[in-house]
Amino acid sequence: MRLLVALLIVALVGATIYGATSPSTGLSVNGTTVTSSTFRAELSTISAVPTLDCFISALAPAAYTASAGGASVPTSGAAVWANLRIEGLALLQYANTALGYHPSAQDLVAAKTSLLSELTQADQSRVAQSGAQYTCPGTSAMALAAMPSEMRAFEIAAQAASLRIVGTLKSTVPLTVASMKAYYAAHKSNYDSICVSIALVAPTRVTVFQKAEGTGLSVAALAKRYSADPSGQKGGAYGCFAPTSTSYSGVRADTLTTALHKFPKTPQYISYNGSTYALFVAPTKRTVTPFVAAERSILSDLETSNASSANTVKAKILTFSAISVDPAFGRWGLNTTGPAAFAPGLPATADVGTTSMIKALTSASASTYK
Repeated sequence: MRLLVALLIVALVGATIYGATSPSTGLSVNGTTVTSSTFRAELSTISAVPTLDCFISALAPAAYTASAGGASVPTSGAAVWANLRIEGLALLQYANTALGYHPSAQDLVAAKTSLLSELTQADQSRVAQSGAQYTCPGTSAMALAAMPSEMRAFEIAAQAASLRIVGTLKSTVPLTVASMKAYYAAHKSNYDSICVSIALVAPTRVTVFQKAEGTGLSVAALAKRYSADPSGQKGGAYGCFAPTSTSYSGVRADTLTTALHKFPKTPQYISYNGSTYALFVAPTKRTVTPFVAAERSILSDLETSNASSANTVKAKILTFSAISVDPAFGRWGLNTTGPAAFAPGLPATADVGTTSMIKALTSASASTYK
């Protein structure tokens, strides 16, 4: 907390000193700039190299290449890339000023490895979530190599700063095997393999269903009598889900506070065959999962938790920084998660990769198993 306060003071002083930047400046964070020409060159490279475009799009979804006949770099892509660049600059300044951090050669090697892994994971997540049949062409290493040298060096340095900042947060857990095992030991029940039964009940029968459960009727009997799902014929048995299952996080969330062999008091409502039904999910068996089998799920949970903590700090850093964005690339303001660059409210009259981009802009508006 003392470090964060120190940074905020520095940022406020910086805001007073630096003030507005020249219109020709692409991006500026507390006086550190990325020129318009450099920013345009980066956008052009992303747009021109399919491998780089694919991995960057997976990491920060946006259209970096327009359809035929449109501007070669859409304004939405420019705004998203501006956000990544601004965040990187702010994190570097925080690490340098508040933490006194200057990455060593070894730190940069580790940061490069981390960045490559992050790009690869982003692509794999894109495929898993969208159902895409193919991963990005080439590898994350090829994508990184395709970046201009200044862009590549910056991304690696920013990754090193990010890793150091995350490492100083007390609310984060280091992503080492030892730390993950310690976390698993303290949260072992969170990774139980879970067998569930379900009952899909018409809204008009929910009250009757709940009264029947109150008389002591079993999960199997309730499902057989009231469930519209085919599983009702076998007592509602729906399957068992281990941490390795893609449906595990949804199943775990739906049964987290429900006792074994009981349906919850409050159902979820879902669409089934074009109609609304009440979904009751009952855990019927929990089995301890060995660490090795649960490791990937543990890693995912910790990454999500660490990211949440880091994003909170990042939002504070951005809030107290003096930031300006060339109107050709976006408009700086607040959204629901904190400060960010927004895409221009009007379409460009030219490619954002050229200097004739229109300057007059309007305000920007501000469970899987089922």
